[in-house]
Amino acid sequence: MPTTRRSYLAAIGGATTLGATAGCLGGSGGSQLPEECDVGSLETVSSLPRPALGPEDAPVTVDVFEDFTCSHCRDFTLSVAPKIKSNYVDAGDVRYRFFDFPIPVSNWSWLAASAARAVQDRSDAETFFSFSERVYENQGRLDDDGYQIVFDIASDLGLDGCTVAAAAEQESYRPVAEQDRETGSDRGVTGTPAVYVNGELLDNYGWERVSSAIDGQLP
Repeated sequence: MPTTRRSYLAAIGGATTLGATAGCLGGSGGSQLPEECDVGSLETVSSLPRPALGPEDAPVTVDVFEDFTCSHCRDFTLSVAPKIKSNYVDAGDVRYRFFDFPIPVSNWSWLAASAARAVQDRSDAETFFSFSERVYENQGRLDDDGYQIVFDIASDLGLDGCTVAAAAEQESYRPVAEQDRETGSDRGVTGTPAVYVNGELLDNYGWERVSSAIDGQLP
């Protein structure tokens, strides 16, 4: 990443991040739409429901702020989030909510956010989370093949891959991501992933820390 952790912290006045397990703090990024995609200009969307899993009246709410090009967010999404879902969301104990927080690490911090929200807008929260997980699985290829990747994943999920890829290129959901990012900044997010349990920002995103915080909030 061209922007180092030290230079970013200096730029924000030495603010504290999530400690030993946070680290995605800045950078840059490319690629082209698949040749068969010509969907024209897409409408800019400024508001969408919060992507969430689990009952609205769950006793614990877990809010996670992420950047799709952050390696730490990838680790959290692929290793920790599934455990939260299987142990707490499926049991009805947790409402799990996603927030965009493009740092950005690369251009795809914003582009992938728009692609994922295009998926959400055309399907549901479950499909949004499935799409997001697969984007993280292909994170290392985004700068070179990002449009083809989001096209392929969306198509595999039964959606119009060209529209999703075009949403990335045109950043048609950027206002949604910007609103989330502003929310995160207001709540004290300085690095990703930032994990909140019933409003408390955790000092790291490891499974033991997250599960302990959830257990401490359960009746």
